[in-house]
Amino acid sequence: MDIIFLREMRAETIIGIYEWEKTTPQTIEIDMEIGIPSEAPCHSDDIRDTIHYGVVVERLRAALAERHFLLIEALAEYIAKVIRDDFGSPWVKVSVSKLGILPGVKRVGVMIERGHRPR
Repeated sequence: MDIIFLREMRAETIIGIYEWEKTTPQTIEIDMEIGIPSEAPCHSDDIRDTIHYGVVVERLRAALAERHFLLIEALAEYIAKVIRDDFGSPWVKVSVSKLGILPGVKRVGVMIERGHRPR
């Protein structure tokens, strides 16, 4: 399977269980590996045959600016669902990190995989 990857994408969203987190947007960092449905773009050299990563980033940033999540697990699941349902990816791996949320810890986060990654 061919994979598109995005590293260290930053977005603003309301996330967390504490009262201050429910009113103050936080910067989160997202890493994604997105399975491409076919090898067609490698041969056609046509953007219509692949998943347009620019559109993925735009869509996610817009959605995260409007949505609120309590847990990073729920946020990661939401991202995976968008990638699979809206962009047709058969497999996705998503990592979401909250930055500097704990003293002495650079980032905390979760990583999930959804779908089937062919061998």
